[in-house]
Amino acid sequence: MMLVGVVSTAIALPAGSATAHPFGDPESAAISLITTDSVRVHWQVGMVDDYTYLAQSLDLLPEERTLLDGVVDARDGDPELVAASPKFTAYLLRHLGVTANGAACRGTVQPIEDLVADGVDVDFQCTGDVTRADVMISMLTDLSAYYTTLATGPEGQREAYNGSQTSYSWSFDPSAAPAALNTGRSALLQISAVIGLLIVLGAAGVGLRRYRRRRALAATSLTSPPAVSDHHQKAEL
Repeated sequence: MMLVGVVSTAIALPAGSATAHPFGDPESAAISLITTDSVRVHWQVGMVDDYTYLAQSLDLLPEERTLLDGVVDARDGDPELVAASPKFTAYLLRHLGVTANGAACRGTVQPIEDLVADGVDVDFQCTGDVTRADVMISMLTDLSAYYTTLATGPEGQREAYNGSQTSYSWSFDPSAAPAALNTGRSALLQISAVIGLLIVLGAAGVGLRRYRRRRALAATSLTSPPAVSDHHQKAEL
């Protein structure tokens, strides 16, 4: 009888209803060094309708969207509603954090284009080069401590964040960040050098053609007999 009651309750829920999914697909995070003193945390949700649950917790939904049993009516525009809210920006800066060189790094949420497809980037500006940093991730754990974020970092580092473990220490190689930037500059310089070389070769080709043309005209004037006028020919006759 108890099983039937549970099944009946599940059937009675609206098709668009949503509840938290702490045991669904985990969240993901990628931690990287984008400059020698700046750490980026890229975060992405595991289940799309968790944005509806998050929107409810941030008081972004009208009361009628929450049913009597606490289930939330999920709608397609909920992720966009979350992404556009300053409350979400503040939430990100509360639940993502980086500490390096004994000081907290200043976080900046980057513009969000497609929250579902691309997730969100938060960049943390630190004081001095970062070789090791403590990265805190507690996203959605205020909704349920069982939410898990699987994080990856440089050189294959991996950690699992959840409500009972929200911070890990990550190691970085600062020389890797400027190397990537220098590679871009080097490529740009190489392209500029090639373009410059093509311009020089093109100019040299034009000059060479003009020189050859002048040589040819000069040779023709030396080998051709001088023109004799009709009046001079008649005088000789």
